[in-house]
Order: sequence, then structure tokens, then C-alpha cells
Amino acid sequence: MSEAKDSGLTALQAALAAEHAAVYGYGVVGGRVATGRRAQAQAAYDAHRARRDALEREIRDRGARPVAASAAYALPFPVPDAATALRLAAELEERVAGVYSDLVRAVAGERRGTAALALREAAVRAVGWRGESVAFPGLAERAGTSAPTGTDPASAPATAPVTRTP
Repeated sequence: MSEAKDSGLTALQAALAAEHAAVYGYGVVGGRVATGRRAQAQAAYDAHRARRDALEREIRDRGARPVAASAAYALPFPVPDAATALRLAAELEERVAGVYSDLVRAVAGERRGTAALALREAAVRAVGWRGESVAFPGLAERAGTSAPTGTDPASAPATAPVTRTP
């Protein structure tokens, strides 16, 4: 397999791992979010499930085995109430946006356009949950932190599926 195809597949697998984590995370969000925001949580959950399923198909079409979802994921903080559920939803979306920014860089053509759309959708959802935006969604530098380098997407926890390179 060529290096470009390998990096594209690695980025697809990382995006799939992030989608698995987001689906799990939205299960927590949906159980804690205020009644008035449940439709928003359900829509995000459905969007991540659809992206997850599409990524699994694409990875299989490339002749590879899609990374499996974990049985459970570590959350970045306790989520005992609606306020922290909103914070978790925003965090999930920001991390998914970061993975899709890597995918945009790793692929070309129609796949790049699809990844850019997924990045934009995650960034818009993050704004909807957090109520504010960042200049460059998906970049670790936006928060003054750096994401881990070389994270194995198959073993990354729900809130840390991001694989970053400088």
C-alpha cells in the first residue's frame, strides 16, 4: 500500500474511532441534558451514527477491517448534571472536528470534501453546545493545548481519539 493510501486509511480509522466515541458520549449527554436540548442531542447522536456507518463502509471498501468500538470510554470529567452534559457535548464535537481536520489533510478529492463537511458540522454543533466559536475549529492550538501525538485510535478513550502531528 502506498504511503498516501496508508495515511488516508489511518486517518479514516481515526475518524471512525472518534465517531464511535462520540456515539458513546452522546448516550451520556442524552441522559443528562435538559429536556429542551434533547432533540439537539438526538440529532447529533444520529449524525455521528450515520458518519460512523459511512466510515465503516468506506474502510471495508478499501479492503481493511474497521476499528471496533470500545465497550466503554473514559469521560474527561464527571457528568452529573445538564450543565456538564452541555460541556461534554461541546468537547466531543471539538475532538471530532480535530480528527476530521487530520482527515482533510490526509485525503484528496471527494473524500476531502466529505471530511471538510464533517469538520464544519462538528464545529457548528460545538458552537451550538458551547455558545461560542473558535477561529480555526479542529486545531489543538486554538485552546492553547496540544493533542497527543501518535494516539492509537483503537485504544483511545472517548474524549481523546485525536491523532495529531505537528
